[in-house]
Amino acid sequence: MPARISDDLRTHALAYHRQNRPGKIEIASTKPLSNQHDLALAYSPGVAAACDAIVENPDDAAELTSRSNLVAVISDGTAVLGLGNIGPLAAKPVMEGKAVLFKKFSGIDVFDIEVASRDVDHFCDVVAALEPTFGGINLEDVKAPECFEVETRLKERMGIPVFHDDQHGTAIIVGAAVTNAMLLAGKKLEDVKVAASGAGAAAIACLNLLVSLGVKHENIWVSDIDGVVYEGREKGMNRWMAAYAQKTDKRSLGEIVEGADIFLGVSAGGVLKPEMVKRMAERPLIMALANPTPEIMPDEAREASPEAMICTGRSDYPNQVNNVLCFPYIFRGALDVGATAINEEMKLAAVRAIAELAHEASSDVAERAYGGEVRTFGPDYLIPTPFDPRLILRIAPAVARAAMETGVARRPIEDFDAYDERLNRFVFRSGFVMKPVFAKARQAPRRVIYAEGEDERILRAAQVVIEEGIAKPTLIGRPDVVNVRLERYGLSIRPGEDFDLINPEDDPRYRQYVDSYLERTCRRGITPDLARTVVRTNTTVIGALALYRGEADAMICGLEGRFDWHLDDIRDVIGLAPGVEDFSALSLVILSKGSYFLADTYVSADPCAEEIAEMTVLAADQVRNFGMEPKVALLSHSSFGSADSDSACKMRKALEILRMRAPDLEAEGEMHGDAALDEALRMRIFPHSRLRGEANVLIMPNLDAANISYELIKSMADALPVGPILIGAAKPAHILTPSVTARGVVNMTALSVIEAQRRAGTESGETA
Repeated sequence: MPARISDDLRTHALAYHRQNRPGKIEIASTKPLSNQHDLALAYSPGVAAACDAIVENPDDAAELTSRSNLVAVISDGTAVLGLGNIGPLAAKPVMEGKAVLFKKFSGIDVFDIEVASRDVDHFCDVVAALEPTFGGINLEDVKAPECFEVETRLKERMGIPVFHDDQHGTAIIVGAAVTNAMLLAGKKLEDVKVAASGAGAAAIACLNLLVSLGVKHENIWVSDIDGVVYEGREKGMNRWMAAYAQKTDKRSLGEIVEGADIFLGVSAGGVLKPEMVKRMAERPLIMALANPTPEIMPDEAREASPEAMICTGRSDYPNQVNNVLCFPYIFRGALDVGATAINEEMKLAAVRAIAELAHEASSDVAERAYGGEVRTFGPDYLIPTPFDPRLILRIAPAVARAAMETGVARRPIEDFDAYDERLNRFVFRSGFVMKPVFAKARQAPRRVIYAEGEDERILRAAQVVIEEGIAKPTLIGRPDVVNVRLERYGLSIRPGEDFDLINPEDDPRYRQYVDSYLERTCRRGITPDLARTVVRTNTTVIGALALYRGEADAMICGLEGRFDWHLDDIRDVIGLAPGVEDFSALSLVILSKGSYFLADTYVSADPCAEEIAEMTVLAADQVRNFGMEPKVALLSHSSFGSADSDSACKMRKALEILRMRAPDLEAEGEMHGDAALDEALRMRIFPHSRLRGEANVLIMPNLDAANISYELIKSMADALPVGPILIGAAKPAHILTPSVTARGVVNMTALSVIEAQRRAGTESGETA
């Protein structure tokens, strides 16, 4: 059994699965069904045309149905995560989770299928009979040794890819790490010694792939719970383990690990001891992949062998071996060429693609997306991070080419440039916009102060922020109220231990805060008596003063009251950044088809051309915090001079100012909304447009247009909103809205942290 999860995490996870519609997936129509004609095309009688076409040519199913983008995630529930043999029904949440990963990372649709059968023959009959439905089969959480037999039989019977991710996903990433580690160590694969702890599905698949890469059978030594795998051993053996049996009298892991260049741990926490590491070869590779506790902790391994290269299955250490590095993209490449199998050459192509990506210099966009860190090939960067957006761009084409070269591709790709462009478009529509933001925030958490610290959403968000290591929270609230509500909501965080608390009724800094407030506002009609009252009662002012005084790095407020009230307080205390004429607000909506930033959604009622240009430059700068290149459309009822209203002329002039202020910014206007999102339409209307592709920053002519558009998109398109993001302030300060959820607070916290990181870097002279 795995380590027990915390009560808080259990509560949140159950609520997550129950909320709204139970579970994590749904089926949605991809075609319009708005009238009788649509129904006649989708079903009777029109559907007969598609059926007839498939009868004549079965390959047409790839173009007429969803089969070419549909994978079955199938399990019997006998080896679920670290939960073991919990059965098919209890396995369903995990299989739905796998479906979500397929969809999010590679755009592949999934049906999860849980089969109530422990009989290999029956299980294989069930799965094989599903071939007409699917383009590929992903076997999941089937225990060893049955999983070997199941996969072998299904590969023989089925004309579509069958892939057991627990085996081959892990093996492919291990293969990439071994390839790069041995390159750094100056060792040849045919000469290295491998000592493995564990002989289950993943371990055997890893060893098989290492043999394919060049490691010799006689140099591989295996140990499991029953000791060394040796010739003549009977206990716990099967024919797949027997392939690695050595003729030896050694019986323990400690004996076989001596002189090993590679330790492969797919077993249990703590089995590799520091004294064993000391007896390994120089510059060893230690792959301690047991989760959550590795076979040896990285700091212990490094102390025993300072030159060791270390991989784990954990996200809090470098070189995380996570199957999500490869399985979505292997299936993406296989499906896109209509592969009949995922063969050894395709797996090796994935190994090479992953290994080579670690050698690539990061682009400026990728560096911004992953914390501004320049990732360079070396002991702590043997394999890419699981959320590197370039993985799909390297692995899917490599797998597709290998399928074509080995003759298993039914629909070879004719234009790989066009294919690469299609994958590129998917990367920026995948809905993972916030992933790099969170990754960057975790690298250097900053102090974030929350004005409405007694609010349930803030308390729940603070728990997540602390658990995720995103920020160091300070809450403003009365201690007795905060403690009662923490208890009521079942939250484990406590003031003074997990987060700081400012009590507005009794804080030792009260007089200092009053003095600071008077310093900022005494020429705006604020008297000492009024200042004392405000600093006792206005939590936004308290938060802003903490930020102004350097006691916090970012601030979040706005869950109660009007936006403009909070903005006035920020204007008074924080003020504008140097050279900025006014505040503006940028809002992000994340849709299934992409992510779009809208401005100005909350501040400027009717900005002039100069203000439009300023907010656009500031908005573009914020967009880069997400690792995205801004593509700006200045929107209007006019399209490239089709009208001369005051609003149209304003947007036209704003573009002229932008051309002077930010000549390298990819921006165009004035234009209709559809032209901003449809390049073909835009080029028909205005072939000289400097904007290419789809705009992701939509600048509206006034507050009405921006706010109405934003609210409608949120409500009608099931969008995930992020923001509003206040731009133009001297320090990171953001005003949320009363409708924000705890999840929205967490998102804005991460964004506030990376903004604070960048400001700190700029002030210290570092490159932002």
